[in-house]
Amino acid sequence: MNGPRFSLARLLAVVVKEFIQMRRDRLTFAMMIGIPVLQLILFGYAINGDPRQLPTAVLSQDNSTVSRAILAGLQNSTYFRITVLADNVAQVDRLLDQGAVQFAIEIPVGFERRLLRGEMPALLVMADATDPAATGNALGGLRQIVDSALAPLLTGPLSGLAPSPSPVELRVHRRYNPEGLTQYNIVPGLMGTILTMTMIVMTSLAMTREIERGTMENLLAMPVRPIEVMLGKLIPFILAGVVQVVVILSAARLMFGVPMVGDPAVLMLGLLVFIVANLAVGFLFSTVARNQLQAMQMSFFFFLPSILMSGFMFPFRGMPEWAQIVGEALPLTHFLRIVRGVMLKGNSFADVWSDIWAILLFLLVVSVLALTRYRRTLD
Repeated sequence: MNGPRFSLARLLAVVVKEFIQMRRDRLTFAMMIGIPVLQLILFGYAINGDPRQLPTAVLSQDNSTVSRAILAGLQNSTYFRITVLADNVAQVDRLLDQGAVQFAIEIPVGFERRLLRGEMPALLVMADATDPAATGNALGGLRQIVDSALAPLLTGPLSGLAPSPSPVELRVHRRYNPEGLTQYNIVPGLMGTILTMTMIVMTSLAMTREIERGTMENLLAMPVRPIEVMLGKLIPFILAGVVQVVVILSAARLMFGVPMVGDPAVLMLGLLVFIVANLAVGFLFSTVARNQLQAMQMSFFFFLPSILMSGFMFPFRGMPEWAQIVGEALPLTHFLRIVRGVMLKGNSFADVWSDIWAILLFLLVVSVLALTRYRRTLD
């Protein structure tokens, strides 16, 4: 028996029905437009693989014409931006440990005198190499920058001091990652990205699944406070996050040789706060989403800028100022500083407290929003 013939009218009816359904599902429609626009903005404006204007500390112990010419050349190169004139080596070390500067340059006593004598004085350059991509181009052009800065001075009677190679020795110390191994930067960062993805997705889907299956109605009928429901839902996922952390840390040490220079207790404190913050985001999404598909869409919409604007895939200081402001609002940005600081630099609690505080503030805001939305559901 032959079936009904193809009908253009029936086809148009189905198409109209799908457009009506799409109009009703406003969140999905917004994601269809929002995600491409977000990717276009981030990759077109915010992502930069050649960071410039990198904050630099200078310890100049030779107040001379040559030293001032070198510093001016660094500033004019656009790679370096001198932000601190240090008083001693201890201050330089502290600035690098805290991540306040990307480079530190030391000009020793008698630098000009040794240069004029043709003794090839050393210019010490210390770089925070926890992220090799952030320092590679700047260090690669440093020799040319110094030689260009000295060229106008080495003329006339001093022209004999300007042969090839350069009359100045560059001693570059790549701190915290001397060999420039990318896994030292990527593997600790993966801990943050994996936790961000899994914690938010699992929590939002678990809560939304109960709404779809109708079990949330039974929960709402019970004499349970919103904060009790929220904590009861989050605690099992916190334990799951801890298990993930143990697996990732073990693999980082055994498979990739990533060191643990700092106190593991400081890292675990930062991890706990970070996990709870991401679970709170997932809880908030579950109070907004109507189904699991919407929960997944919202999770992806949060995860995409987190991975691109936190400094995980691209140097954070390479982004424009507006993008850095947005990145500072993301918990992953601060967690990456904590995990890399503790594992590679040996940062203490005092060094990472500012980043822990930023995540706590994010957690407070998201928790208040989530509990407010949940109370409305109860009403």
